[in-house]
Amino acid sequence: MRKANLLLRAGARLTVVAPRVSDKLQALLAAHDGVWRQGHYRATDLAGQRLVVAATPDTAVNEQVYRDAVRQSIQVNVVDAPHLCTFIFPSIVDRDPLLIAISSSGQSPVLARILRRRIEALVPSAYGRLARFAGRFRREVKNAIAQEGPRRLFWEQVLEGTIAEQVMAGREAQAEERLHAQLLATEGLCTGEVYLVGAGPGDPDLLTFKAARFLQSADVVLYDRLVSPAIVDMARRDAERIYVGKRRADHSVPQTQINQLLVELAQQGKRVVRLKGGDPFVFGRGGEEIDLLAQHRIPFQVVPGITAANGAACYAGIPLTHRDHAQSVRFVAGYLKNDTVEHDWASFQSTTETLVFYMGLLGLPVICTQLQAHGRSPDTPVALVERGTTLEQKVLLGTLATMVEKVAEAQPAAPTLIIVGDVVRLHHSLSWFGPDAG
Repeated sequence: MRKANLLLRAGARLTVVAPRVSDKLQALLAAHDGVWRQGHYRATDLAGQRLVVAATPDTAVNEQVYRDAVRQSIQVNVVDAPHLCTFIFPSIVDRDPLLIAISSSGQSPVLARILRRRIEALVPSAYGRLARFAGRFRREVKNAIAQEGPRRLFWEQVLEGTIAEQVMAGREAQAEERLHAQLLATEGLCTGEVYLVGAGPGDPDLLTFKAARFLQSADVVLYDRLVSPAIVDMARRDAERIYVGKRRADHSVPQTQINQLLVELAQQGKRVVRLKGGDPFVFGRGGEEIDLLAQHRIPFQVVPGITAANGAACYAGIPLTHRDHAQSVRFVAGYLKNDTVEHDWASFQSTTETLVFYMGLLGLPVICTQLQAHGRSPDTPVALVERGTTLEQKVLLGTLATMVEKVAEAQPAAPTLIIVGDVVRLHHSLSWFGPDAG
């Protein structure tokens, strides 16, 4: 019955082969000019058919239907037997003409149904009315706005704003009037905008809702090597992707060129997402990039992200502050400049303050030496978190006296984060993520 109802809604004409059928199925077939051939299955039952569903309680019969259908090049689905299917039925959220299909490729139909229920709760039935409303004006809008980019932006404003709310509330006359008024004011749609988006420390699930929304609306995405591929893949499928990553001693795209590229793309009327690992304003040079945008009066927005210190420390089970160990935390740039790491090392001596060094892998020997030279105990705990928050995360533990040797032996690869302070001792009891979990 479930398959019959689904196929009839899609416009199929049904032939049912079975020794017995329920009264409901008989009535359904009669109402839709369907046919019931009473009896057991024969290979000739497939003649002239386009699609076959085998849903009998007899495994041998189902397997025979599958073999006969494949032999005759007919698409076949054997219920609850993915290996005997040339196609599958997805779970469907029907908001005609909007149709959402969820499939587990036959691996877990129950999971697909659970997801369908969740999506049904998120997508009101009025979305079908909204889709029909948009369809009525599609040609008119296309004639009025020839360029694809501005036209897409117009529709996004319509379908995410007041007009959509009016349609879903049943006030289509007011919605139509407002749409025509908005269509007459499309001059500003050619203005580009830049979104400086913090991509977080690596785990795609840590991306903010706003960041995900901007990724889905961007025409162009600029990203660096600290942004995980899974996050870049969240961009709209037809968005242009430009890699502008930099490695030590291999600055493939100079920062000044990145800044200028953002300006040029926005001046072309494009919406540009600049993805930055972690948070754009924490050692991300985000301020430099938007400074040039501000000079050229280009609209921009900044979306904060979870900075590496918060993400990596959390996933390593190392609280950056703790009443018994540290009452403050300091974020420090650990990269080398002129073969040294220039800091006021004397100010880093509080044992109740956690130090977090970004980009400090190469400068680790200097960091350990200088902290000890200015008074920190050689036994001060140190943690190096490699690829924090990802499935490849590794945590290397040591002290100011031993960490350089341990890193030389382990050979970790960037990106890494270095945490110095008594809070590192908590890793053994609080680690919860990855192979290091306690």
